[in-house]
Amino acid sequence: MTTPYQQQPPYQQGGYQQPSYTSTIPVRRAHLGDALASEWTKIRSVRSTIWTLGVMVVLMIGIGVLSAVAVSASGADLGDESALGLGFFGVLLGSICVITLGVLTISSEYGTGMIRTTLTACPSRGRVLAAKSIVFFLLVFVLTTVITTLVGMIQTSMVDSGTSSGEDWFRATVGVGLYVATLGLLSLAVGSLLRHSAGAITIMIGVVLLPLVLAMFMFAESLQDLRQALFEYSIPSQMGVLYNTAVADSGPSGWDPLWIMLGVTAVALAGAFLALGKRDV
Repeated sequence: MTTPYQQQPPYQQGGYQQPSYTSTIPVRRAHLGDALASEWTKIRSVRSTIWTLGVMVVLMIGIGVLSAVAVSASGADLGDESALGLGFFGVLLGSICVITLGVLTISSEYGTGMIRTTLTACPSRGRVLAAKSIVFFLLVFVLTTVITTLVGMIQTSMVDSGTSSGEDWFRATVGVGLYVATLGLLSLAVGSLLRHSAGAITIMIGVVLLPLVLAMFMFAESLQDLRQALFEYSIPSQMGVLYNTAVADSGPSGWDPLWIMLGVTAVALAGAFLALGKRDV
């Protein structure tokens, strides 16, 4: 409820009664919208956002177009396979940039001490983390979806391939955008838990690449089940499912990779909210 600010009642000074004053500026309680506006101002004004997302755009468009040019120049016919799958390589490398930005969105404030100012301006710690998460997620989702759509249009126009259905397009654009943005949100949660930029980025890159690398060197017969699981559920393989380029016959299919990533991220974010509320800054 908006209420005007009123000065103390009139008082006597030197035999003269000072008049009361009513401010014309409304006084109201802060809400999530104010925190969202603050976080949007921060994320769009720091150089780390420009550099990380700029490199992501270059990688996704550059590698996507180069792969289409290479296939077209070779005269290869993809047959029934969709040309949308060529966008996988650019998105995989671009996701490293999203991971970096997700961690820096919160961990950089701990490194500079800016988090104290943020929490002084908005004492509700849960509101701060929620605002950061919403702004970051929407920014990455919109940008990734637009780029994957653009790259997909370029690739399908350059390469002879099978016809892509509406569901294929939806998964390769909106689905990939949701998956990459959720992966970035997981990075933000890890950054909030660790409060250390280099450590959190290293862990997240390991989460993306290490399972696949480990599986490639598991030759023992007793490790075949574990090897198969690492292949099927590694993040690159899950991205491949969204592009219909997965090589495994079992494991996640359809929209399963997105549900898995959403579940893991929800658990990490819950831990981040609890830790932020209980630990000192």
